[in-house]
Amino acid sequence: MSTRTELPITPVGIAACCSPLTGGVLDDESAQRLARVFKALGDPTRVRLVSLIAAAESAEACICELTDPVGLSQPTVSHHMRLLAEAGLVTREQRGKWAYYRLVPDAFEALRSAVSLD
Repeated sequence: MSTRTELPITPVGIAACCSPLTGGVLDDESAQRLARVFKALGDPTRVRLVSLIAAAESAEACICELTDPVGLSQPTVSHHMRLLAEAGLVTREQRGKWAYYRLVPDAFEALRSAVSLD
């Protein structure tokens, strides 16, 4: 049995809140949402996990494939992945006892747009 959990990034996430940071003043709620995403990406291990998933052949990675490359235990990697999922940057799909993660492309596009200087 496969259970897929997607945490929303839009319309209540980055895309809904943010014109480019240089395009005007963000309201408090929008700034908080964007700060959660930046906080999730503010750890080098989480940035590395995102890059590992992005580089994976099928654009997804099992938690079991993420522990060795970052040199951390499975519970620690799961904690990092939970934070990325809560920020709306990855989705999680449970397959048996293993969790598989995929990036949320729209989240990264919205983040790129939010910090764009154009």
